[in-house]
Amino acid sequence: MAEILIIDDDLDVCETMESLITRLTHECTSAHTLDSGLRLMHKRAFDVIFLDVRLPDGNGLDILPDIMALPDPPEVIILTGKGDPDGAELAIRGGVWDYLLKPSSIREISLTLGRALKYHEEKRGRDGDRGLELNGVVGDSPIIKVSFNLLSQAARSETNVLITGETGTGKELFASTIHANSKRKSGNFVVVDCAGLTESLLESTLYGHRKGAFTGAQSDRIGLVKLADGGTLFLDEVGEMPLSMQKAFLRVLQERTFRPVGDTREQTSDFRLVAATNRDLDEMVEKGTFRSDLLYRLKTMHIHLPPLRDRPEDIKALCTYRVSQLCRQYGMPTKSFGSDFNPALESYDWPGNVRELFNILERAVVTSGNEKTLYAMHLPRELRIQIAKAQIERMTNAAPEEEPPAPYAQPVQKIGQDIFEDIFEQELPTLRDFKSTAEKVYLGELIRQCDGDLPHILEVSKLSRSHFYGLLKKYGLSL
Repeated sequence: MAEILIIDDDLDVCETMESLITRLTHECTSAHTLDSGLRLMHKRAFDVIFLDVRLPDGNGLDILPDIMALPDPPEVIILTGKGDPDGAELAIRGGVWDYLLKPSSIREISLTLGRALKYHEEKRGRDGDRGLELNGVVGDSPIIKVSFNLLSQAARSETNVLITGETGTGKELFASTIHANSKRKSGNFVVVDCAGLTESLLESTLYGHRKGAFTGAQSDRIGLVKLADGGTLFLDEVGEMPLSMQKAFLRVLQERTFRPVGDTREQTSDFRLVAATNRDLDEMVEKGTFRSDLLYRLKTMHIHLPPLRDRPEDIKALCTYRVSQLCRQYGMPTKSFGSDFNPALESYDWPGNVRELFNILERAVVTSGNEKTLYAMHLPRELRIQIAKAQIERMTNAAPEEEPPAPYAQPVQKIGQDIFEDIFEQELPTLRDFKSTAEKVYLGELIRQCDGDLPHILEVSKLSRSHFYGLLKKYGLSL
């Protein structure tokens, strides 16, 4: 007997499906909002969820990452109305089990539910065989757990995998983790950097060459395709592969045969292919710079890695993992984190993603030396300046829209940002001392720029004569 959950705000649909599912001897529960459905999912384990797309408190597609992040994620069947293609597209591309158009016949619902339950039972059996070795693959956010689930599926299969994502998101780490958890883990994991090779070198590097095949070929060389025999061939930055090479590699991918440069005999290699790119290959196909038939071969299974800015809740776990690793590497005692450390990192956009974060953490560990705690002060100066500028910009741009901007708003904002570049090199003064210093610096520069012309000074500063002279006396200044 299976546990089924229906999330739909149409009471008639819920009653009809509850009646059908109960007659099929399964337990059935209904929820009419996304919020109530999520609460039920966290209390009970369901085998299948029928999920409507349009609900009173949001789009059903938006909670898919939360569903996939559950310890034992159920199969999801999207319920979508006619003329609403979103559910169908997600079912095909996003890993949900299937989609049903409303209204659907009793036979169609029964068949779809039966297949989903059979698949779910078989999947549980596979997942129970062994756990994944996720050395270095860190994260608990719903969005990264979707990628983890796809990684698990890829590791159990022999199919070609395309991993996409921005630079620094961990594409090579995912590829090596797939290899380490596959049946081929005893074979080689061979990396080909397509971006670092010229067209002539790429062919020789992939397929090898015979002595004398070209100038400089002083001996036979085994290509990387052959080295990957029995293991995994990882094409990093596959979008950089020259168009003229793509046709030849497509044949290798289809036939698993190749001919070394300068040789007349073909060789074979039983490799599993994983490719990665930070480029949009679909767009490249439209522009004619990447072959569509090769893309179809590469994209048998697709894993997209989200940028770090979309999963800031993973930064703490990534910091803990990397700092512990660095402390062991440098022979240091384990370091803890000050209360300001992680919040500072979480307020940054991380254009370089996890790779940039790990580089910053290494610099912080080196800077802290023998200190036991990492504080935001240990972060590189340029990072702290960027964080401060972003915070200042958010604050200065937070004024109500109906208030017209002051004519000096931009210069003031720029001055404020520049001041912070200097005070980051030392401990912060008290606010009173900082205000006094800033006021004195302003008055000195005011007098200089106005050449001591009192009417001009009062016009620029908007100070009264008495207030201005009072400030001169306070700071020991004169015209």
